[in-house]
Amino acid sequence: MIDKKLTVGIADMKIAKGDGMRVPYALGSCIGLCFHDPRLRLGALLHIMLPLNMEAGRKNPLKYADTGIKETLKQLESMGASRSRMIVKIAGGAKMFEMGGAGGIGNIGERNVRSVEAIMRTEQIHIMKKDVGLNYARTMMIDVDTGIVRVRTAGRQEVVL
Repeated sequence: MIDKKLTVGIADMKIAKGDGMRVPYALGSCIGLCFHDPRLRLGALLHIMLPLNMEAGRKNPLKYADTGIKETLKQLESMGASRSRMIVKIAGGAKMFEMGGAGGIGNIGERNVRSVEAIMRTEQIHIMKKDVGLNYARTMMIDVDTGIVRVRTAGRQEVVL
């Protein structure tokens, strides 16, 4: 029996088959990516923190958009998932703090969104829906059975992706 609400932490990823639901809390500048293969009722939720892995030794590939997405796809495909059936939805990428910096370097949320979008284009997987940007944190949930993704924010109406 799969726990209906397993938490996906920062720089973490969980995979479920059937009816599992995964919840990354407080997606500020981080991005939550829901991957879903509807035929297999197989899904993954990845919680990335930064756009690119420039860490020597790559100790935690799930922390970064580039290496986290590739690792998630690798694991899903090893379980039979198909990129041609893959439905991806994303949330997060908010500008949580006012920071200076040339070229938007201070807006890590925006950089995360751009990086995720570019990597998904390279991987030839379309992002079906998204709830990104602005200046507030989100909580994201996926029902792996149906592929429905819900995004909740304090003081705002729930968004269904």
